[in-house]
Amino acid sequence: MVKKPEVLALIPARGGSKGIPRKNIRDFGGAPLIAWSIAAALRAETVTRVIVSTDDEEIAAVAREWGAETPFLRPAELAQDDTTDYPVFRHALDWLAAHENYRPEVVVQLRPTSPVRPIHLVDDAVKLLLEHPFADCVRGVVPSGQNPFKMWTLDPESGRMLPLLRVEGAPEPYNAPRQNLPKTYWQTGHIDAIRAGTILNKSSLTGDVILPLMIDPRYTVDIDTPADWERYERLLQDPQIQAVDPLVNRRAFPARVSLLLMDFDGVLSDDLVITDQDGRESVRCSRSDGLGLSLLRENTDIQAAVLSREENPVVSARCRKLKLEVFQGIREKGLALKELILSRGWKPEEILYLGNDLPDLAVLPLVGYFAAPADAHPQVLRRADLILKHRGGRGAVREICERLLKNTHHQNMETQ
Repeated sequence: MVKKPEVLALIPARGGSKGIPRKNIRDFGGAPLIAWSIAAALRAETVTRVIVSTDDEEIAAVAREWGAETPFLRPAELAQDDTTDYPVFRHALDWLAAHENYRPEVVVQLRPTSPVRPIHLVDDAVKLLLEHPFADCVRGVVPSGQNPFKMWTLDPESGRMLPLLRVEGAPEPYNAPRQNLPKTYWQTGHIDAIRAGTILNKSSLTGDVILPLMIDPRYTVDIDTPADWERYERLLQDPQIQAVDPLVNRRAFPARVSLLLMDFDGVLSDDLVITDQDGRESVRCSRSDGLGLSLLRENTDIQAAVLSREENPVVSARCRKLKLEVFQGIREKGLALKELILSRGWKPEEILYLGNDLPDLAVLPLVGYFAAPADAHPQVLRRADLILKHRGGRGAVREICERLLKNTHHQNMETQ
């Protein structure tokens, strides 16, 4: 059996930040800023140990609360405004070797100020480094927003502009078309995966051979100012951003589902209500969703039901046509589901819930899996196990039905 390499995730977090005081433990999207980097490390399959290097007792306590180790406090002289990364990492490796005889093969740097990371980023970086024995380091990069070959410095004596860079074969790169210039990349603060030998033997965090890990530019986050903080917190509301979230531990799609339980408004309907002059309401639903439920009923033993806050004849009529059992007028969905689980004998781990709004979140810890339409409330999207491609009333139910049908088909094939 091949031994798993020792991979240490090291998160540097000093206490004396000036631009945003105490930023490492300030609330960002519902959790301390440092918790986002800790979560990215803890959920990576390749990482074997997670340590926060800090000079601050309060930061250390918060780090431990969110699952990291703090076996030492960093010396004050390594926590100054002008302290670079290398001595911090060298100190950590030297301390661990001297006090624990612990010597990792790879060290992963996760800067707290770049908290929004794609889900598989850490594993991708470590695997890339391990697949290339000649490489000293893997560094996360994005295409640069501005080409440095069109940048200038100012001569301090004459005040004249001087080109920052030269390009061989192009005497005036600053006048050349962008397409004729070399492509350039900006290093982000998301991740560095470094061989420990690069730090110990080459006195460097990069070494000589640096491989790029291309990151989706939408995830480019580097928090330096309060304005950055507000802008990047809003980024968390984007349903297209699938980042590691310390408040969410997304579960795997269940091997068996016996009950598909759904909200009505915003799931079976598009969450719009049409009211005529007499106050009669109507809603818009998808025939495709109805067909999906029919196929699910005909081809599996999965039951389907609706749990709705509204007590409305429109809901009753639509559910009756779709042959769905409906529970209406439910003000406290979590409490109601607990009672139904007891009275009906439902197995919580076999319940798949499809919901779109804040009242549905009470159900999340009571079911085996929670899915959300693409246009669900931002807080629901953050906490859902699965975000569907389709919107409520526009194919979301059909999509989950097809997923369940496919899952059942695979299970049947395996048992034959």
